[in-house]
Amino acid sequence: MNSSQIKHFDYIFTGTGLASLMTVYKMALSEKFSEKSILLLDQDSKKVNDRTWCFWDKKESIWDSVISKKWDSALFAKDFKRDLDLKPYQYNKINGIDFYNFVFETLSKQSNITFSNEKVTDINELETHVFVGTEENRYTGNYLFNSIYTKAFAESQTKYPVLQQHFVGWCVKSEFEIFHSEQATFMDFSVEQRGNTRFMYVLPTSKTEALVEYTLFSEKLLAKEEYENEIQIYLRNLGIDQYEILEKEQGSIPMTCFPFWKKNTKRVLNIGTAGGWTKASTGYTFKNSDKKSSELVEFLQNKKSSEELKMASFYKKNKFWFYDLLLLDILYRHNELGSAIFSSLFKKGNPALIFKFLDEETNFIEDLKVIMKCPKVPFVKALFRVLLR
Repeated sequence: MNSSQIKHFDYIFTGTGLASLMTVYKMALSEKFSEKSILLLDQDSKKVNDRTWCFWDKKESIWDSVISKKWDSALFAKDFKRDLDLKPYQYNKINGIDFYNFVFETLSKQSNITFSNEKVTDINELETHVFVGTEENRYTGNYLFNSIYTKAFAESQTKYPVLQQHFVGWCVKSEFEIFHSEQATFMDFSVEQRGNTRFMYVLPTSKTEALVEYTLFSEKLLAKEEYENEIQIYLRNLGIDQYEILEKEQGSIPMTCFPFWKKNTKRVLNIGTAGGWTKASTGYTFKNSDKKSSELVEFLQNKKSSEELKMASFYKKNKFWFYDLLLLDILYRHNELGSAIFSSLFKKGNPALIFKFLDEETNFIEDLKVIMKCPKVPFVKALFRVLLR
């Protein structure tokens, strides 16, 4: 193929996960990039309901029209049960397919934005541009935003612990009205822990339908049958013997404080999970990506065309990164402590303050109010380990 056949773009996005789609959608809304050519590359056409995103918020957002369910109340359970009043927050659920359709409806109307259903095979940064190869074509771009996660970056090192938030979920329809449709179950630690941090997560959309997920924060994944057996046991314990499985989903989200942003270069910025946008201590992705994508669009808008973007300067480490590092250090060494840590947090803690803390919006006094609810000894030991390291 000669160079005249290689198409050039101002911005190329490799992978069209949450981070890429949020960023490009906001670029389109801003109307500040209409003169910039944008290419999105992904082997997945985003035509199926392959995942569920949840997040808490206390105000309306640009995603309100695709929220399929909101909850004002949540349940936390272990050897006790606590009903959590979430106000002023609400817990929101978005189905993957609704999000994809919503975003692509806008992007498809932008003449400067191209989506191509291709698998990326090669990325090569040169002095004046970035080269991207797929199985079908070759492209060049001024700047590249990569959201294709490379496991080896985090998992081939030992300085930063790497856990997984891994899960299998069934969307079930019960024969009888069993579920409390106005209350989500955040964490039900009443399930057998087996030396791990294991819990059930339930999102009821009606009295007869709910997404029931068996979730672990641990290093190793299980055989699929083990997740599904635990879901069956849990449903039986709820009194649900007759049910239909409407949909299934499964996933594994890396939980690590590995500094992915150090992989950013002059012309390449890693975003999403590949850029460390996932909240390391919880595996939550939506809210963090929403914030980071807005910051990125503003970052791009504020740079004059004659300036280098200096992608490596985009990310800034903060105190919450350090808090997450302490928790992950504990769970990596003593995974069985997870239920005790989260239970101490939610047993008497203020849910709204915990949400604010997890959103990384608290001041230092508020940080202490949350942290002091946690078991002291494991965190003090982790603090010394991290400082010595």
